[in-house]
Amino acid sequence: MLPSGASARTPEAVVAKAAEAASLSVLDAEIADCFACPRLVTWRTEIASTKRASFRDQEYWGRPLPGFGPEGAEIAILGLAPAAHGGNRTGRIFTGDRSGDVLFAALHRAGLANQPTSVSIDDGLELRNTRIFAAVRCAPPDNKPTPEERDTCAPWMRRELELIRPTLRVVVALGAFAWAAWWPALIDVYGLRPPVPRPKFGHGAEVRLDGAPDLIGCFHVSQQNTFTGRLTPVMLDEVFARAKARAGLA
Repeated sequence: MLPSGASARTPEAVVAKAAEAASLSVLDAEIADCFACPRLVTWRTEIASTKRASFRDQEYWGRPLPGFGPEGAEIAILGLAPAAHGGNRTGRIFTGDRSGDVLFAALHRAGLANQPTSVSIDDGLELRNTRIFAAVRCAPPDNKPTPEERDTCAPWMRRELELIRPTLRVVVALGAFAWAAWWPALIDVYGLRPPVPRPKFGHGAEVRLDGAPDLIGCFHVSQQNTFTGRLTPVMLDEVFARAKARAGLA
């Protein structure tokens, strides 16, 4: 048992803190106070101190990011990790960067968000039937967490899934990293083994298993994908329309 109020500073502490979180609000607070990955702590702090020139007058969040969205969500959107000058700056996942611009515009078109923009943590954005969180909660250098960092952070995601399990019907995995992160969670949270061979990630790929949420693959909303046309608004609309249908929201 960790001392009351102690931050998670080791992988073992992350496991303990995640398991003890009795609600999403408690879990969110514990996630935001995590210091378990030295490289990520150094990076997120450095970015928050040096800042991007266009944001030099802003105070960066510079901490891990909790999930965002209602407790009774039927749809979960699973991302990779916060952006250095997006969520790591604003304190909310997919907020304040081009990826968020594309994602929340699509969620608004689908009726899953009350507005099409996500600029700051106090901009009035609300999600409907949807919760968004990342496999890794700190912004990583070059947007590439190490396997050890991914595994250290995994208990936070597992506990979040456990807490929303009663209502969760669909998981949309943004990118191959999130798709791969789902399979250990499927085992730990739902007690189910992935199909063999393990389904490959692809845009529009879908896995339906009795006793677990449906999994839908979607190209990540990165600028590399959206600027080149690899991922278009129409493609996103199709994914969220299918997610709503699978969740019984259509």
